[in-house]
Amino acid sequence: MESENFDHSGTPHLAASVKILVAGGFGVGKTTMVSAISEVAPLRTEELITEVSTGVDDLSGVEQKTTTTVALDFGRLTIDRDLVLYLFGTPGQDRFWFLWDELARGALGAVVLADTRRLGNSFAAVDFFERRRLPFIVGVNCFDGAPVYTIDEVRDALDLDPSTPVLLCDARDRGSCKTVLTTLVEHLIERVQRPAVTT
Repeated sequence: MESENFDHSGTPHLAASVKILVAGGFGVGKTTMVSAISEVAPLRTEELITEVSTGVDDLSGVEQKTTTTVALDFGRLTIDRDLVLYLFGTPGQDRFWFLWDELARGALGAVVLADTRRLGNSFAAVDFFERRRLPFIVGVNCFDGAPVYTIDEVRDALDLDPSTPVLLCDARDRGSCKTVLTTLVEHLIERVQRPAVTT
């Protein structure tokens, strides 16, 4: 996929476009991250959480949450003249997970956002990408008042491959989100450049 922009002479320049997923459990900050980093007004498909979700959606740890993504979030970030990221935030509730396969189609990588208050909710997303062999990194969204763990402790708790990058982040902060996405791009490039292992 390519995205067209123009240089100072008015000549079109085609930048490589990369589809990235922002995934994770319910309430980990996916919509917040896409909104914080997108250079265009983000597309959001949020709806109010109603009484119908009682007994269906686990709100433990996120009792103050009033809306939820029901399809996807979408945003765009230009890394440089040659690279544009298209960000697709996945819905976090189990009942919307049937959308993940379609959203993952054509993606080159993913960010799995994790919340240390409910770290167990990250297993399904990690498993989803591992089964599909889609490269991902883990961003630990540091919520106010949440338990603090080291990166190694999070890596061990999620049983991640040693090569999977893990970093702390704040999904509300544009600079922090950019660091997460830059780390993912560097991880994707490193995987392509890694020599093939022969057996």
